[in-house]
Amino acid sequence: MKPEDYTSMTEVRAGVDALDRQLVALLDQRFAHMRAAARIKPDRSAVRDEARKRQVIDNARAEAERLGAPGDVIAELWEQLVEASIAYEMAEYDRTRG
Repeated sequence: MKPEDYTSMTEVRAGVDALDRQLVALLDQRFAHMRAAARIKPDRSAVRDEARKRQVIDNARAEAERLGAPGDVIAELWEQLVEASIAYEMAEYDRTRG
């Protein structure tokens, strides 16, 4: 069902729960990419890349706005996601090279 076809909160909640499962699966894939980056980058100082961070957040904001979603909200979420990804990648770097 599409959200515009929902007639009850039970349907809304089921739809949100299904999307959350998909989002978690996608985030798992994203963190797999962070593990690959930790393996590939030549040294720990290469993990944090502020220019790339800005690009990723700007891309997410632009895509959100293109879709009609709130760009500022998405940018804030992506700020947190990217910082969590950097922390995870640093920990992976240390774990595999330490």
